[in-house]
Order: sequence, then structure tokens, then C-alpha cells
Amino acid sequence: MRHPLRRMSLRTRLLLITAGLLLAGPTLISAVVSERLERYQLDRIDTQLRGFTELIARVPSGGLPAGDPRTSVLDPALDLIGAPYVVYLGANGAVTGGIHSSRLAAETLPSPGELRSVPAHGPPAELRAANGSQRWRAVAAPAPGGTVIAAAPLAEADALLSRLRTSSVVTGSVLLVLLTAAGWFALRGGLRPLRRIEHTAAAIAGGDLSRRVPGIAAPGTEIGRLAGSLNTMLGQLERAFADRTASEARMPTFAADVSHELRTPLFGIKGTAELYRMGALPKQSDVDEAMRRIDREAVRLAALTEDLLLLAQLDESPEAQLDRAPMDLRTLAGDARHAVRALDPSRPVELTGPGGEGGPGPAPVNADEARLRQVVTNLVGNAVAHTPPGTAVRVGVGTVAGRAVLEVADEGPGIPAAQAKRVFDRFYRADRSRARTPGANAGLGLAIARSLTRAHGGELELRTGVGEGACFRIALPLLEFSADRE
Repeated sequence: MRHPLRRMSLRTRLLLITAGLLLAGPTLISAVVSERLERYQLDRIDTQLRGFTELIARVPSGGLPAGDPRTSVLDPALDLIGAPYVVYLGANGAVTGGIHSSRLAAETLPSPGELRSVPAHGPPAELRAANGSQRWRAVAAPAPGGTVIAAAPLAEADALLSRLRTSSVVTGSVLLVLLTAAGWFALRGGLRPLRRIEHTAAAIAGGDLSRRVPGIAAPGTEIGRLAGSLNTMLGQLERAFADRTASEARMPTFAADVSHELRTPLFGIKGTAELYRMGALPKQSDVDEAMRRIDREAVRLAALTEDLLLLAQLDESPEAQLDRAPMDLRTLAGDARHAVRALDPSRPVELTGPGGEGGPGPAPVNADEARLRQVVTNLVGNAVAHTPPGTAVRVGVGTVAGRAVLEVADEGPGIPAAQAKRVFDRFYRADRSRARTPGANAGLGLAIARSLTRAHGGELELRTGVGEGACFRIALPLLEFSADRE
């Protein structure tokens, strides 16, 4: 069963806790003040009574009149010494003499039995009036032939304490009501930012992922930091949902592309085998050509399957696909220059620093050389395949802004902005109607290149424009101890 407080709102719980603390504080203070005041009153009365008993103890028993005299003449003196009732008890405990203020009725005095209970050498005692109407404070001292007892009523002290407690209760109650009301409004204003956060969260739960928590407090406050963290999280959620939606939208196209790419070599193999089965290949040369065609399509099918498998592995666990070791990107840059010349000897190839400035520079990284070589080979093949023969190619290598950089740039026609945004998409081709030559890329090369680069903690970027050529840049983290090695 849930605790009742858990069913209350945060504002109500905070208000109850605050009111409880406000109630406990004045109550404790009032109790301490009352106790101290009462102790002060009793100490004062005890001092007066003890001093008077020590004085009167030196007087013989005959010094106090017998019986219960009442004379207003002694009232000022009794009030001055603070002992409105003085009694002398004989050795047998009988009252042998005594005086008291004329303002005190006989029935309000302590009874003889109560008086005999006061210890002569003990601490002050608290007695009750004969009729039980009030309390008395009494002190006893031994005297020649008996005991002297001086007593004073506690009616005034009790009345003072009662007035103090009453005023404390009234003042505390009024203060509690006022402070509780002020606390209600203060909590209402203080929790207003949380209510706005709640409304924003409700709107997001309703599907409006573009909503953000407004600037409801200074960034350095707890609410400000909470709002900033929530906005960051909401931005990530929005991007994640957008990516998922885009991925789901691309899935039918991706499935169709995969089916098409797999179906094309399979149909080629199946058609050639069907011709052979029907006897349409009577000559040995026809059979040999059919076998070469089947082998070519099988190689193409195997390469496509390996590319798809590699992409799936990079999506699931990119780091597991790498075998890292210290290396320098200048090695790959030199191999890339030789690869361009091997593919098209008519092309001028230049090896420079990043951006074409200066000579090639060191670019030490901790990477899988075979995988990076696959990336660079793809970029070189892409530059040769999509630019006219004889187009110049530049390979740049070095460091930029604390990162190792390798570039493959061409001076071809460039890529329109709309197409440049999608060149890294899987199965994307700028010209989907273009006939493929045997072994042509299925549209996975750049997607694999970017995935491999990201697996290394880097990024593959494209800088291009119509008539400005294309520059693919690989940017990787520098080797941590590169400065020590140089």
C-alpha cells in the first residue's frame, strides 16, 4: 500500500514539510524559554526563602506568635522578603507559631502535614494548598527547639508562565498561518519551471518532438542545468527518431536494390546454365565462353555478398573488424599515386600536402592498414571512373587541426549538391540508368569507405561543386605519441 504522502503533489509535500519545521521550531523555542523562565522564578524564590529561614532560625520559638494571626501591618515586610507564610514547628512536629500575609485565606495555605514533609536540611520542596487551589514553594531550616519553614505561593509564577505559553501559542499560530501562506505562493512560483518542463514533456509524449524546454532559469542554476540537459537529450531523441524514420523510408528502396543486385548475376548464371542444358552451346568455344561468363557473374555475386556482410559487421561491431597497428598515411598516399598511374597512365598525378599546399607531410595513425588501403583504393577507383580520361588527380597527405589527413582530389566536372548529399548512401548512383560494365561497383564502395573510416574514429568528407572537381578527405585521430616519435 502506498504511503499517503506519495499520493500528494510535490508542492503539497514540500509545504507540509516546511509547515512542520515552522511548527517544530517555535514550539521548541517556547518550551526552552518557558523552562528557563520557570527555573529562574524558582531559583529566585528559593534564594529568598532560604535567606529568610536562616535569619529567622536564630530567633527563639517565642519570637513567632502562636496560632494563625493575620495582620496587615506585616504584609509589606513579608512581601519584601518574599515569604508570605512563616511557620515554626516544635520538636514533636506541632505548629508552635506562625505568621502569614493577610491577603492569604487559611484554606489556601499548606496543611501541617504538608509542612512536616519539608526536610530541614534538604532541598526546597513543592507543596499543595490545603484546598488544592495552588502550589507552594517551601524551605526549612533547623532552629533551637524545632524547625523554621518559610513558604511562598507559586500562583504569580504559574500565571506568568501561563501567559507566556498562551502568547507563544497565539503568536506561533499566527506566524505559522502567515508563513504557510507565503510558502504556498513561493513554492507555486518556484515550481512553475517544473510545470513548464512537465507540459513540454507531455507535448513530446504526444508526438511533438520539436518542442524544447524554454529558458526558464539562469544556466548556472539547478533548473537551468536541468533544462539544458533535457534540451540536449530531446535533440538527440529527435535526431534518433528522424534517422529511424529515414532508415525505414529507405528500407524498401534498399531491399529492392539488394534484390536487383543479387538477381542480375543470378539470372546471368541461370540463363547460361539453361542454354547449356538445352544444347544451345554445341561448340567447345561456346561452352568455354559460357563458363567464363558464369565465373564472372559468380565473382560479382561473391563480391557483392562480401560487401553486404562487411557493412552488416561494421554496423554491429565496427572496432572488431579492425587490426590496428602504428602506421603513416604517407605509405597509402604513395601507393594511391601508383594506382592512378596504373589505371590511367595518361593522367597527371601530384602528391602534395593537405589542400595542395606544400609537400606531403607525416600523418601517423593507429589503424588497420589493410582496411584503410581498401578505402583509398575505392576513392582512387571512383576518381578514375567518374572523370574523363586524362583528368588530373591530386593525392594530399599530412596533418590538419590535430588530425591525420589523406585526400584524393580530381579536376573533373564535380558533383551537384543534391547528389553530393547522397553519394555515401548504400546502392546510390548518380546515374541509375547507366549501363554497368562487368565488375562495376554496385553502389556500396563509398558507403563501405565511410563506415571503415568511422570505425577508425575518423570521418570521410566530400568537398565538391559543379565544375570544381571533387575532393574526398579522410580525417583520422593522430597517433598519441606521434610527437615523441618524430
